[in-house]
Amino acid sequence: MAWQRPDGRNSYELRPLSFYPNFTRFASGSVLAKSGDTQVLCTVTVSDSVPKFLNGTGKGWLTAEYRMLPSATQQRQERELLKLSGRTQEIQRLIGRSLRAALDFDVLGERTLIIDADVLQADAGTRTTAITGSFVALAYAISQLLQQGVLERSPLCGQVAAVSVGLLAGEAFLDLNYIEDVAATVDFNVVMNQNLEIIEVQGTAEEGSFNRQQLNKLLDVAEQGIQQLLIAQRDAITNWNTLI
Repeated sequence: MAWQRPDGRNSYELRPLSFYPNFTRFASGSVLAKSGDTQVLCTVTVSDSVPKFLNGTGKGWLTAEYRMLPSATQQRQERELLKLSGRTQEIQRLIGRSLRAALDFDVLGERTLIIDADVLQADAGTRTTAITGSFVALAYAISQLLQQGVLERSPLCGQVAAVSVGLLAGEAFLDLNYIEDVAATVDFNVVMNQNLEIIEVQGTAEEGSFNRQQLNKLLDVAEQGIQQLLIAQRDAITNWNTLI
């Protein structure tokens, strides 16, 4: 029996997506990213220093932190205070790796861009929404640095977006919500750039295994979704043509 999506979407359809730029006052760049019922607040802070291994190189850096608010899920989760869970560490490293692929650190100079991705509400796809939304926040932060004269030209050298895909009843589905994420026999997170080149793929069989043909189909569906996300990002960035 074919899988019937709870929200009636076709297998290749994204959840309703929206970006709310300048959502907070003090961050250099901020965006509230909504993907269906998943909501992630993405902010960017600029620090005039770099990690020790970059001191004196003239190159900048980007790092990311990810947290889920206690009330983001149906059952309250304890705050991670003294020790981060393995999942949290994995996700924030993924966000950092993904967004570093979009930057020329020689142009940025010895500055660190700090991404904070805080999940306000979770209905699966929090890490992919965090990456997609954080890129928009990053663009706004760089725009501010250009307007202030801190940077002479934009260090953005690419665009980054991410989406989840999975196998349900043997078929590839795009942008899984929580019900689908739990039921999926194969679950993937895919990060791509503006050329639809792969930055990272995280995938596993939750039950059994999957074959090469199914993998190709999952990547095809992910590519379709990321094409739409890239367009939505550009539409949300008011001065996109001046940044890249």
